[in-house]
Amino acid sequence: MNDDVIVCDGVRKTFHSAAEDLEILRGIDLRLSSGDCASITGPSGCGKSTLLSILGGLDSPSTGRVMVGGIELSDAREDELSTFRARVVGFVFQFHYLLKDFTALENTMLPAFMASGDRRDAEARALPLLEAVGLGDRLHHVPSMLSGGERQRVAIARALINAPAIVLADEPTGNLDRASAGIVEELLFQMAATTNTTLLVVTHDQGMAERAGRRFMLRDGVLLES
Repeated sequence: MNDDVIVCDGVRKTFHSAAEDLEILRGIDLRLSSGDCASITGPSGCGKSTLLSILGGLDSPSTGRVMVGGIELSDAREDELSTFRARVVGFVFQFHYLLKDFTALENTMLPAFMASGDRRDAEARALPLLEAVGLGDRLHHVPSMLSGGERQRVAIARALINAPAIVLADEPTGNLDRASAGIVEELLFQMAATTNTTLLVVTHDQGMAERAGRRFMLRDGVLLES
């Protein structure tokens, strides 16, 4: 039985401008199965974030086939992509993107509330996640009252609230000091293993990259597994 949850076949991405056509991705082939933890490293500007955006339905390839969570993203309608982003994939970015006037609990609840409209259910799902990331005593703190590492832990809880099959993390420790980065890294891998979530991390941190069971390098638009 094929349990691939991420499939890329010949994915190319070209950015067009008046001055030139710039091909960032040059025929990416990738397959990840349920529960895989994978990392992608590579020089700045090589297309790592572009690939993650395509896999998350935030961008589309110029050519090639992309299937994530059983959904063919290459020809999905915008309403299908919105549902996909809400239910199938969780995102963790370098910057946490928390709403500044919402508490840690409200920020975590938001994707679940938007998906179901049930505030009580969203809160019931958010509370154990915030406990799990060590923020049970910070529920009612807004982002300005949290440290950088705590904000990123809220972002992880928020990414997991709809029980996504896949978590895409783009430089999740890039803005953190070493101690906070270590906590966030441990949480990501631990929670992925606990929930059997497929985790794909883009990172410049070689130590973090090496924790992944599958490791890839993106260079000159080509993805190679090490």
